[in-house]
Amino acid sequence: MRSLSFKIIARDPASKARTSIIKTPHGAVATPAFVPVGTQATVKALTARQLEELGVPMLMMNTYHLFLRPGAELIADHGGLHRFMGWNRPIMTDSGGFQLFSLGKNGKGKSLVDISDEKIVFRSHIDRSAHEFTPERSVRIQEKLGADLIFALDECLPFAADEAAARASMERTHRWAERCVAAKKRKEQALFGIVQGGRYKELRQQSAAFISSLPFAGYGIGSIFGEPKKETQNVLRWTIAALPEKKPVHLLGMGAVDDLFMGVGQGADLFDCVLPTRLARVGYIFSSECRKRKRWRYRVTNSAFKADARPLDKDCGCYVCTNCSRAYVHHLFKANELLAYTLATYHNLAFFSNLMASIRGAITNDSLSKLKKRWLR
Repeated sequence: MRSLSFKIIARDPASKARTSIIKTPHGAVATPAFVPVGTQATVKALTARQLEELGVPMLMMNTYHLFLRPGAELIADHGGLHRFMGWNRPIMTDSGGFQLFSLGKNGKGKSLVDISDEKIVFRSHIDRSAHEFTPERSVRIQEKLGADLIFALDECLPFAADEAAARASMERTHRWAERCVAAKKRKEQALFGIVQGGRYKELRQQSAAFISSLPFAGYGIGSIFGEPKKETQNVLRWTIAALPEKKPVHLLGMGAVDDLFMGVGQGADLFDCVLPTRLARVGYIFSSECRKRKRWRYRVTNSAFKADARPLDKDCGCYVCTNCSRAYVHHLFKANELLAYTLATYHNLAFFSNLMASIRGAITNDSLSKLKKRWLR
């Protein structure tokens, strides 16, 4: 079977938004789609069956963490990530690059990472043991993990890095991309290249041209968080316009409600982010009732919800909203009951699943502008 096929189904006449079908060895994904993060082969607090109930189309898992624990060899011995965790739908793994570059310094101010053109030398955040990643090793680890979609190793810099640093980082990412292409062996896996270049138009366009010249199955766009948001929007517009439209585009680490509309409008197909699950574990509930405040969430642990009999979101039909009140979920958090994490996470992923379904429907019906105004007013 081909590693990946991509077919555009519908386009929005007022923007670059599109719907498509991505086919992988473990099933099809309708886009635009939000991909929850299961860093260590689990979306925290949920089972694979619950994720299937929610209609989650694909999961993102982390090469760095799985390399350290339990190890790529052990996962390979158990048949790869799908069999290891009992998940039969598509999986993507990142290269481990973001985690390596975000390790920063330890408590004594000493860097845990040493980067050269040849490799990245780093110390584990678990036990400070020393390890090395090269582009080739990142690909080998991901091949052992067995994901449907894997990413080339790239160098991640802060969005605000100066132009000289952004150029040097981009050029290193390009050299690593070539090495990743040469290292890939498993034909059933789709390899995505990553576009870098900071906040600079010329660099982003150069990077898009270079990465798209290599035989990647699709493209990731990295290091795209800028303030004000207009800068991020500009970078997305420059970058996606310079990429071939016949292949899928993934925005790495992007998942706020306004960011989803922004990315979809520029032509992005896939998004991953820890936002809905991480915030769920501290009591933040995403809700269509919070649109006017443009935060799209409230904190159920606040005292105002202690006796609130309403569902978490009146417009949501998920299991939690159908069976549980705000007061009950508030109680679970206050009592430190583990079920609180499950219910909040379940609902938040239902919220994002429903939002992406409505976006796909709006693109098909030529009503995306109307939907966007309703959510971002």
